[in-house]
Amino acid sequence: MSWEAVIGLEVHAHLATATKIFCGCPTSFGAAPNTQVCPVCLGYPGALPVLNKRAVELAIRAAVATGCTVHERSIFARKNYFYPDLPKGYQISQFDRPLATGGSIGRVRILRIHMEEDAGKSIHRGDVSHVDLNRAGTPLVEIVSEPDIRSADEADAYLTRLRQILMYTEVCDGNMEEGSLRCDANVSIHHPGDPLGTRTEIKNVNSFRYLRSAIDFEIARQTAILENGGTITQETRLYDPAAGETRPMRSKEEAHDYRYFPDPDLPPLVVERAWIDEIARSIPELPHIRGERYQRDFALSAVDAEALVTSRQLAQYFEAVADTSGNPRAAANWVRNELLRVLNEQKADIADSRVTPAMLGRLIRLIDSRAIGGKSAKAVFDEMAVSGDDPDAIVERQGLSQISDPEIIRDAARRVIERNAAQVDQYRAGKAQLFGFLVGQLMKETRGKANAEMANAILRELLGG
Repeated sequence: MSWEAVIGLEVHAHLATATKIFCGCPTSFGAAPNTQVCPVCLGYPGALPVLNKRAVELAIRAAVATGCTVHERSIFARKNYFYPDLPKGYQISQFDRPLATGGSIGRVRILRIHMEEDAGKSIHRGDVSHVDLNRAGTPLVEIVSEPDIRSADEADAYLTRLRQILMYTEVCDGNMEEGSLRCDANVSIHHPGDPLGTRTEIKNVNSFRYLRSAIDFEIARQTAILENGGTITQETRLYDPAAGETRPMRSKEEAHDYRYFPDPDLPPLVVERAWIDEIARSIPELPHIRGERYQRDFALSAVDAEALVTSRQLAQYFEAVADTSGNPRAAANWVRNELLRVLNEQKADIADSRVTPAMLGRLIRLIDSRAIGGKSAKAVFDEMAVSGDDPDAIVERQGLSQISDPEIIRDAARRVIERNAAQVDQYRAGKAQLFGFLVGQLMKETRGKANAEMANAILRELLGG
C-alpha cells in the first residue's frame, strides 16, 4: 500500500508597520545591529508593552482576506522559553483565544490566525555567535493551516496564493529573502485509512524552492525509516539547502512545555464589530477573484489570468493596457511575454518600467490598425523599454510604418515575380512550398513593411491562385 503525506503549514508574516508591535522602535530592514531597540523590546524590568493599533488592523485584514472569523475578544499570552535572541525569556503571543479562526484558501482550511512578536536573530560565525535584536518585537501574524496538504506542489500552491493575498492587501511585503515571510512545515506520512503518523516540524523555511525540497526530502526520509521497520521521532528539524536535507534541531515541544498564561501587562484585545466591517470594506479585489474576472470578461485562459494576477501592480498595469488598447487579449500577450521579459532582463520592478501602460496600449492600437507589423512592433517595444520614447515617435524615427497601399505592394510583388522566374515556374507547376520563399522575397523587397495579409493575397492573385 502506498504512503500518503499529510502536511500543514504555519506561516509567519511580518506585518507592514513602521514600528514594532509593543513599542515605538522602527521595523526597517538592514539597519546596523542592535540600533532599533529600546527597554521594551530588550525586556528591561519594569518596561511595559503598548499594543500597536496598526498591527491589529493589518492582522484583521489578513483574517478577513482569508475568510476567517475575527473574534471581537482575544487574549495575549506569554509563551515561555529561553533562547539567546529572546531577551525577556518569553514571547508575547496568543494561545487559546486567538484573533481569528476558520478560514480557507482553496481547499486548504485555516485553523487560526494569531498575533505575536518576533524574536531577534542569532548570527553564527565560526566559534562565535552574535545576537541582533533589531527584529525582536516586530509584529507578526502566524497563519496556521489544517493538515489538508498532500504534496510539496500543493504546499507551494497554497503558500503562493497566501503570499499573493498578503501582498494584495498590503499586510506584508512578502519578501522571503529578508525574512518578512517564512514558514514551518509539519510533515507526516501514513497509509490512507490508517491513523495519522508521527509528524516532524521543518522550521523557518524562507523560499518556495527550499519548501518543496524540504518536504520532498522529509517524505522520502520518513518513508525509508518506516519501510525498514523503524519509527519516526517527533522533533523539530532544520532544512540544510547546501546538502538538500533536513537535520534534527531539537525535540518537538508541545503547548504545555511553553507554560502559556495570559500576559498580565496587556489587557484582552477587544475590537468592535463596526471596525472589523470597516476593514473588510477596504479589502481590494483578491487575486483569485480577479483571475476569474479576467477569464470571464476578457476571455483569457486560466494560465494567462493566473500569470497576470501574480502581483497587484502587474494586474493593475495589465488592466490599464487593456483599457487603453481596447484589446485585452493582445494586452495579456504583450504584458506576459514582452514586458515581463524586459523587466527580467533589466532586473527591474514593474513600477520602474519605462514602458507605461498608455505607451503599450498605443503600440497595440498601431498594430491593430495595421500601421505597423508584428516584427516592427517588437522592435518598437524594445526601443521603448530602453529610451522610454513614445511608440509613434519611434515608428517615425525608424521609418517603420507599415505599407498598406495595395498598389505599392502589387508593384513590389511584380518585381519579385520578374526576378524569380524559375521559382515562379516551379510554384505554378505544383511546388506549393515555394510560395513561402516568394513571400519572403516580397517582404524583403518592402523592407518588412508590407502588410502581411495583404502581401499574401496580392502575391497569390498575381501568381494565379
